[in-house]
Amino acid sequence: MSTLFNPKSFIRSYGLDEIALVPSDITLDPDVVNISVSIAGIKMPAPIFASAMDSVVSPHTASLIGKAGGVGVLNLEGVQTRYDDPNPILDQIALVDRAGYVPLMQRLYQDQPVRDDLVISRIQEIKASGSPVVVSSTPQSATRLGVLAAKAGADAFLVQSTVTSTQFKGKPGQVPLDLRLFCSQMPIPVMVGNSTTTSVTLELMRTGVAAVFIGIGPGAACTTRGVLGVGVPMATAMVDAAAARASYYQESGRYVAVIADGGIVTSGDICKALACGADAVMMGSPFARAIEAPGRGFHWGMATPNAVLPRGARIQVGTTVGIEQIMNGPSNTDDGTQNMVGAIRTCFATLGAATMSEMHQIQVVVAPSLRTEGKIYQQAQQLGMYKK
Repeated sequence: MSTLFNPKSFIRSYGLDEIALVPSDITLDPDVVNISVSIAGIKMPAPIFASAMDSVVSPHTASLIGKAGGVGVLNLEGVQTRYDDPNPILDQIALVDRAGYVPLMQRLYQDQPVRDDLVISRIQEIKASGSPVVVSSTPQSATRLGVLAAKAGADAFLVQSTVTSTQFKGKPGQVPLDLRLFCSQMPIPVMVGNSTTTSVTLELMRTGVAAVFIGIGPGAACTTRGVLGVGVPMATAMVDAAAARASYYQESGRYVAVIADGGIVTSGDICKALACGADAVMMGSPFARAIEAPGRGFHWGMATPNAVLPRGARIQVGTTVGIEQIMNGPSNTDDGTQNMVGAIRTCFATLGAATMSEMHQIQVVVAPSLRTEGKIYQQAQQLGMYKK
């Protein structure tokens, strides 16, 4: 029996390190720049989400990030909702050696189930601080946890998995989440992730979601690209997502935000993601370095404790300064890891973009030498852009 072989052709994709932003004909004073966005009904002074990871967001850090202008997303299937006091658990994760961290985390995340009472109390704790309350779960738990979250006072709910699609085929008897039905029944806005292609992003928008998170594999602690070989470089993924947003707006008149999620480490990364079409970004490792971060100087992904196929490393990121300084400065470093808001404003002003919609129109060029051109001394001395 013969089979037909269709040779593949390769499409060149680009990461954020391979592109640069081109100034327009005008420049602006940073004070006249407006970088605020409204996503899922939440007015955000800064277009920054903190990742729904246990090393990054606790009720306390969600409150601090909200007060600093961003939004911290709480993972409803993490240690915060499994243990009355998660601090001893977080201590264990920080102290275990490299050989033991995966088995330990698998045990810690499986020994105790997610408790409804803790889901409610953690949400109410953030709510009481006055900060926005955004929480997340996997699709498998969304129906149960979404109802709880809405009743507890959450402002928005994120359904998040490594790769999301609207056409899931499971084994007999397995009932996947009906995202369209879920969105229609939830009394609060629903966001979903993650996607990397125009077609899937467009189909997800058609279900009624308020935002789609874009990015597979570029996160600092994520090993999906190594374990599964799956992923699309972020610059290309964002351009494709922006194309889906434009198509959906043309057909429906409804604007659905797209958020770059993964591989966003410095303020320059944020600016390039926004210019590629993102309405906001989601960041993990930069916040994991905060003094208040629950990870104690370590950072790990949501798929690290997976019982069958872990896809995330526990990386040591260290501890630098507080959340307020990371967000709003002043910066005492030259590597783009502090005063994110000030850097975004300055970038907008330098490019001549007064609003987010104008930032989306900024010219982007392929720039393979962006990080190396003229940087021989920084590279040799491990300073600035090459600081380790």
